[in-house]
Amino acid sequence: MIMKSRVSRRGFVGGAAAALGYLGVKPGADLWAKGLGDLTAGPIDAQEFDFDSFARLATNENPYGPSESVLEAMTRAFKYSNTYGDPGEDLQAAIAERDGVERENIFTTAGSGEVLEVVGLTFLGPGKKVVGVEPSYSQVYRHATSVKAEAITLPLLDDYRQHIPSMVETTRANYRDVGFVYLCNPNNPTGLTVSAAEVEQLLDGIPEDVPVLIDEAYHHFVDDPSYATAIPHVLEGRPVIVARTFSKIYGMAGIRLGYAVASPEMIRRLRVYSTGSVSVISEWAGVASLKDRESEERVRRITLDLRNRTTAELEAMGHSVIPSETNFFMVHIGRPVQEVRDEFRKKGIQVGRPFPPMLGHLRVSVGTEDDMNRFMEAFKEIFPASTTQGGAGA
Repeated sequence: MIMKSRVSRRGFVGGAAAALGYLGVKPGADLWAKGLGDLTAGPIDAQEFDFDSFARLATNENPYGPSESVLEAMTRAFKYSNTYGDPGEDLQAAIAERDGVERENIFTTAGSGEVLEVVGLTFLGPGKKVVGVEPSYSQVYRHATSVKAEAITLPLLDDYRQHIPSMVETTRANYRDVGFVYLCNPNNPTGLTVSAAEVEQLLDGIPEDVPVLIDEAYHHFVDDPSYATAIPHVLEGRPVIVARTFSKIYGMAGIRLGYAVASPEMIRRLRVYSTGSVSVISEWAGVASLKDRESEERVRRITLDLRNRTTAELEAMGHSVIPSETNFFMVHIGRPVQEVRDEFRKKGIQVGRPFPPMLGHLRVSVGTEDDMNRFMEAFKEIFPASTTQGGAGA
């Protein structure tokens, strides 16, 4: 079983705490200001909120955090926290080597969420539209409305897959107004993939100059043999932007590091709207993460094992679970998610928010073995065997 790092973590956290103290920042207040209250169902006094006591199964995080080698790299990077440059390793080059592209194909950002927003700023605006499905990662659609664009969201199929022919048809019908097409693969919150053949079907079916943003935040966890990354389509010269993140498999959600893979011309357009906010600590952590293949594989193996064991137990209780290719899953509970979410919260467990129109499905992130044991114990108390709800309806 993976254990959270100890030795280097003490050195790293000690330095971070000292820095916060020097700046006059109260850690508890700072955490609350960053929206962590949104992870709970209601307001909690920040003075009483024990952040570490919850089983955090709401936001698809890696519960183990960065590996020991990554913590050591971040600690070394503190030396350059007062400069605008550093003699560290080349993050873009490291990503490019891992992904089989050129350095010029890599655009780094403060989390993959920045990629999604920068794409929106680049290709959307008044009168423009983004085409995608619902439910999916809705930050893309919220950002579209913030720049006075519109989102055309298509429903999922009865088996919760994305319907590629409908996306093609809708894009062609709105061709003059479509800023870009959004495809989350694997999809969040369902955990289902779009096959490599379907991705090609989409790209071949829409006008060749329409940009396609393919969000591969969870690609590390995929076992489906029909799935493939869309990066080869970038190398073909198609207007494809692949978004990826270090938040999931590498445990760097709070460190904020993501990137896009796209053509050099596309990246030049995106860079105009970027904040350029990747820190030296994020860069060094990113390079160290890519080198630590053993830790990456260990997190993947344990996460998939716990996911499969948990979903099998839920199905044995009579609850249908959407087959997932990610570090989370959706289980059909037959009750309003918000109501159930409150019950889990009272038991010290954070689970996912409602995802309309799938209001009878609960999204659960895969935590540690202890987290999943706590979840199953709570689940059995909230859903006694005599009131088990089966089926696959919404």
